[in-house]
Amino acid sequence: NVVLVMTTNAGAQDLSARRVGFGGEGQAPGHARNAIERTFSPEFRNRLDAWVSFESLPADVVARIVDKFVGGLAEQLLEKKVRLELTPAARAWFAEHGFDPRMGARPMARIIQNEIKKPLAEKILSGELQSGGTVRVDVDLEQDRPMLVVVPTPAPVPA
Repeated sequence: NVVLVMTTNAGAQDLSARRVGFGGEGQAPGHARNAIERTFSPEFRNRLDAWVSFESLPADVVARIVDKFVGGLAEQLLEKKVRLELTPAARAWFAEHGFDPRMGARPMARIIQNEIKKPLAEKILSGELQSGGTVRVDVDLEQDRPMLVVVPTPAPVPA
């Protein structure tokens, strides 16, 4: 036996749009079903055993997703003797900018790639972290974007 779980964002744009008139809060009960029916052919829908609608992710879950992505990167960096730290402000910034109500947390990987991995790779390749060190990710409040603060480990003094 196999359980196959498929996800879709069908109807997500409609769910995030504001409704006008009576009952402006929330959506009609059959709204998700209507979006699925508009998106997928009857032949495909008839092969599905169940449909489960999910709400948008709460902020604490998005923050845990940030921790998961950054934790995975931090593990990879241990081989190079580099420690990665994320300040609470940076964690909040990634949670806000890496999440889209219509797309969920899918943009998170891209934003971490662009804002942490690429600048970090440049610092490693330039030799700034040749002996290891700590990289603290914080937020530049003036530019509203992450910044990397590097504290290299001092090179050993030859005896």
